[in-house]
Amino acid sequence: MRAAAEFIARSAGIASRLLGRGGGTSLPGTVLLKLRPNAVADLAASLGGGSLTVSATNGKTTTSRLIVAGLDAAGVANVANTAGANLMGGVASTLLAARLPANNTAVGVLEVDEAALPAVVTQAQPRVITLINLFRDQLDRFGELETLLATWASMISTLDESVTLVLNADDPAVASLAAHHENVVWFGIEDRSMELEEMAHAADSTRCRICTTELVYDAVMLGHLGHWACPTNDTARPPVSVAVTGVTPRGTEALDLHLTLPTGEIHTRLQLPGLHNAYNAAAAAATLTALGVDAKAIENGLGAAQAAFGRAERLTIDGKELVLFLAKNPTGANTNVRTVLQHDGPLHVLAMLNDRTADGQDVSWIWDVDYEPLLERVAHITVAGDRAHDLALRFHYAGLDANRLTIAQDPARALDSALQQVPAGNSLFALPTYTAMLDLRAVLTQRGHTDPYWETAS
Repeated sequence: MRAAAEFIARSAGIASRLLGRGGGTSLPGTVLLKLRPNAVADLAASLGGGSLTVSATNGKTTTSRLIVAGLDAAGVANVANTAGANLMGGVASTLLAARLPANNTAVGVLEVDEAALPAVVTQAQPRVITLINLFRDQLDRFGELETLLATWASMISTLDESVTLVLNADDPAVASLAAHHENVVWFGIEDRSMELEEMAHAADSTRCRICTTELVYDAVMLGHLGHWACPTNDTARPPVSVAVTGVTPRGTEALDLHLTLPTGEIHTRLQLPGLHNAYNAAAAAATLTALGVDAKAIENGLGAAQAAFGRAERLTIDGKELVLFLAKNPTGANTNVRTVLQHDGPLHVLAMLNDRTADGQDVSWIWDVDYEPLLERVAHITVAGDRAHDLALRFHYAGLDANRLTIAQDPARALDSALQQVPAGNSLFALPTYTAMLDLRAVLTQRGHTDPYWETAS
């Protein structure tokens, strides 16, 4: 029965690719789970090196990719869903397609959707669970952040103590999960050179999880992440064992990082910009440390890793650079604005907003994004996507001159219009939501500028 079910599922994936319906990143697993609901448990058990899961509101795809790069540098075989199919069907598809080495020592690196995490953990039984952050996102699907946090806490309370949690000490919500589990590796940013002057008004977890008193911050790094404590002494940011002790931004292209690990010091240039990627690198380094990977391999892996599709991905089109920064919630969008502002000279932006299921159908979050600093430097903004006019209204109220704004809902027309505004040798920064990013990449793939995302993910 198992062999027959897996044959049928693989055939569905082949048919999907042949018919041009997609890369078969989720369909085979979905079919398999219909035939064998516990298929992930069976497939994960075949991984000689066990598995790990990575989940977060922001950064799980990039962090998973960094972990894979570290394992590659250490010579550890691995199986990963780097195409971003992170629901149970995508996890099943990844494990089904795995080509295991003869010695069967492969480690499964499973990026998992926040809401799907408990079900995946129940079946996959990971050795390590990495939780990077929790921000307000897709309220129509996840509900309030508190609901998701309670679900994670319930899951963690059932874990065996042999399972290692890798937690972000700078996120008060994530840090609270250690109350349900003792085996924890903490990571965070110690270098305060890039701290914010004040907390963004869209910050989420700013109250003590025990007494609800408003937290006090010595340093705000990103959203509600930072060096925090409850003034009643109920709780505080834990000491970290994997710390980013040096961050030097290299424009919109890279970060120079210094990390302190229990096993040594790391100096590397991460080929990804933005402070959020310092957090992703720290999460990856902590996860690799929990797996027993040595510091040198971690350093080499982080330095070799390339951007995941749509996450600081860079393309050249007719002598102009296109840089894609996925932005699907207020914190992610604010971080991307902050990163784009590191670019020298006038800015050209293509902002794309969809309201499909994978984006979240409530787009009111754009009013919590601090777009205003962008407008001080922007030469032109093109807005596109299903809700382009909502973005246009947001920029109008931000004070953008109408002469510097173009509305073009269609992604192909929007790309052409935006590129036309960019002088030769300059950059266009695309800030799309998730499905808008897929729409834009479909145009780029059709025009031969990039491969399909399921191919570039490998």
